Amino acid sequence: MKSKILALSKNEEFKDLLKKKKVSNKYVTIFFGHLDKKNNKRLNISFVTKKKLGNAVKRNKIKRRLRDIMNDAFKKISIKLNYSYLVIAKPTMLNSEFKVIKETLFEEFNKIK
Repeated sequence: MKSKILALSKNEEFKDLLKKKKVSNKYVTIFFGHLDKKNNKRLNISFVTKKKLGNAVKRNKIKRRLRDIMNDAFKKISIKLNYSYLVIAKPTMLNSEFKVIKETLFEEFNKIK
């Protein structure tokens, strides 16, 4: 099955999203808003992990976790497809359990509705 997630690609898209609304918690900061010229049939989301979080292995682990959580969230809760999302990870994600992070992110995406 083809994934419903589509990453943001242009620098302007990232800059526009950083000016929109945001929701923050212990693990991530989520910027979201409506972007023109984006596909509304797929989930437009990008994951950002800064170099301060650790080496490439640690950063990729965080991104894999976030992608897995978003695939589950797309199936289990209704996420607005007309919004684009930018998820910026925080250092607390490395030492926390996957289950706790997943529950917290589900709550945040329910708030965005």
